[in-house]
Amino acid sequence: MSAASNYYCSLLKLCCETHNQIQAKKLHCLILKTVSHPETFLLNNLTNAYSKLGNLTYARHVFDKIPQPTLYSWNTILSAYSKSGHLFEMQEIFDRMPQRDGVSWNSVISGLAWFRSFDESFKVFRWMFRDGRMNLSRVIFTTMLTLSSNEACINFGRQVHGQIVKFGFLSSVFVGSPLIDMYSKAGLICSAKRIFDELVERNLVIDNTMIMGLLRCGMVEESKQLFGCMPERDSISWTTMITGLSQNGVEREAVDMFRKMRSEGLAIDQFTFGSILTACGILLALKEGKQIHAYVIRTNFMNNIFVGSALVDLYSKCRSIKYAEAVFKRMTCKNVVSWTAMVVGYGQNGYCEEAILIFREMQRNGIEPDEFTLASVVSSCANLASLEEGTQFHGQALVSGLLLFVTVSNALLTLYGKCGSIKESHSLFHEMHWRDEVTWTALVSSYAQFGKAHETLDLFEKMLAHGLQPDEVTFLGVLSACSRAGLVKKGLKYFDLMVEEHGIRPIQGHYTCMIDLFGRSGRLEEAKNFVLNMPCSPDAIGWGTLLSSCRVHGDMEIGKWAAESLLELEPHNPASYVLLSSMYASKGKWDEVAKLRRGMRNLGIKKEPGCSWIRYKSRVHVFSADDKSSPYSSQIYAELANLYCKMIEEGYVPDMSSVLHDVEQSEKIKMLKHHSEKLAIAFGLIFIPLGLPIRVVKNLRVCGDCHNATKYISKITRREILVRDAVRYHLFKDGTCSCGDFW
Repeated sequence: MSAASNYYCSLLKLCCETHNQIQAKKLHCLILKTVSHPETFLLNNLTNAYSKLGNLTYARHVFDKIPQPTLYSWNTILSAYSKSGHLFEMQEIFDRMPQRDGVSWNSVISGLAWFRSFDESFKVFRWMFRDGRMNLSRVIFTTMLTLSSNEACINFGRQVHGQIVKFGFLSSVFVGSPLIDMYSKAGLICSAKRIFDELVERNLVIDNTMIMGLLRCGMVEESKQLFGCMPERDSISWTTMITGLSQNGVEREAVDMFRKMRSEGLAIDQFTFGSILTACGILLALKEGKQIHAYVIRTNFMNNIFVGSALVDLYSKCRSIKYAEAVFKRMTCKNVVSWTAMVVGYGQNGYCEEAILIFREMQRNGIEPDEFTLASVVSSCANLASLEEGTQFHGQALVSGLLLFVTVSNALLTLYGKCGSIKESHSLFHEMHWRDEVTWTALVSSYAQFGKAHETLDLFEKMLAHGLQPDEVTFLGVLSACSRAGLVKKGLKYFDLMVEEHGIRPIQGHYTCMIDLFGRSGRLEEAKNFVLNMPCSPDAIGWGTLLSSCRVHGDMEIGKWAAESLLELEPHNPASYVLLSSMYASKGKWDEVAKLRRGMRNLGIKKEPGCSWIRYKSRVHVFSADDKSSPYSSQIYAELANLYCKMIEEGYVPDMSSVLHDVEQSEKIKMLKHHSEKLAIAFGLIFIPLGLPIRVVKNLRVCGDCHNATKYISKITRREILVRDAVRYHLFKDGTCSCGDFW
């Protein structure tokens, strides 16, 4: 190999480490200009670089230019197709290969398994045994054991176990650990322990691979036992234990082990730091995380991509987004993991606009997103109800092939649901090649959010028929659908099903749904009895739900009890006072309203100002009541004035109970006219093209008058209007709302 080839290969490796595709292309151009006849070794490395950077078109182009491809050349392009899910292309390369080794077979089996072609994976494995040119390797057996474990195909796994014994691979700890993993995941703990005991009886050297295998399948005590028996424990041993403890939900033990490792004076590397920072993030241990950050600085690991990404993740999880930003900005070298950590961090902390912006910046820097990055940015679009940008990312997922990943499809499914595009959710659901519990739950929740109770329950029954296990989120959707449709008997049935048959312990959200179920139907005494019989008191949302029901049905007695309980629970929450004030105001009890206001002033409590926002052309437009800061204010107010006249003609009557002030009627009407959501809706009517829904998000509950007015607006303009407030999704169409006028 020439010095030039060696130099170029080193630079290509750097491009892969930094995930810099633009630099790789520039380097490719330089190679074409300066090397007249590139060596096969260099072309192999170029093919490999493009494969790792996700550009299969360029990878295949370089591969096809290799005059005499080696086995490594064939395996490189085969592996690229395998990992990206291009299974037809993968089969074509595999069929053309003049020779194959364990890597070749493993690539095909892994590729088929990763993209859920499990039957094909098993067929190829059997075919492999009939190929006389094949030399068996422990890697093949490990892959098949992992596949058997993930699919719970225990019968096939036992056959693989038999082959392992037959060909003498059981003496390898590398194979023994996945065997333990397979039996453990299948629930056959006795078999897993028998393999463990057999490995120990064979007097195999207790090494890090064995400990890693035990930890991977949750056998924490056995791994600790082996770790304690090791005659010599190096940095890798300690890091393996720290990582394994973190992954098995005993993060506090991982932190304690890190302290012991430091006291032993052992060298700490990027993997140790990454694992312990992950543990601190799960524990929300900000103080300890900062101490480790200081140690990272002292040991000169701040420029390490792996450690920097872990720090960004730590601070994001601990809701210290400014620290996460600072670490990210100071990183001299960033890869897709680093950028993804920042995208996820912004999204998790409610900075969805910033998440989208940083994603765009990542792409401008030539970093191609992976499935986690794309799923995260789509989730941020969902939280902003930004369908426009979300559909752009859907297109990107299609072109890049990332739509094949269920995490991306699930995020898009949730996006369409949150944006009220149920039709798109339904279509995507049926286009998906693979659906998991999250997929079904996302569609169940989408239907439930917009009052499609019968569709929700029908889908839930189909989910059960497919043998999928619903979780607490699935039941939130089901119970919510029952409450919105007034299906009290079915709601009680599904609540019992959740507890008794599926063993799910109810959380506050489930109890709130049941309170809502009784309250919507006017069965307030039953709602009260349900609350009294709960194993714990309702949270603020639960009490607020009961109070809302009392306001709608005019039950002052239970309403006062709910309000007092709510105020006792959260005495400084302005929403509690607003709900109670609204109830008193609707009954004309202005003395009580004034008394509540004095109480708020004495406690220094201020009502959170209401604001609404709408996204248009990649920009968020925010409005508050009587807001005239928008450059389009004159158009917006003119649009509202025109709408107001048409609404009056259609029979609209302003809801005075929404004004919590004892003032003249004309003043009340004036105060109602320019609430924030009305301004945002008017903006949408002006700028959002006909045929497209108008999507508005509000930080507080929609008031009664705005809710009523929006129904009239949807009828007059013949537009779909989605308003997502702090409690509900409201889809207005043809003068009706999906919430059934109950929120």
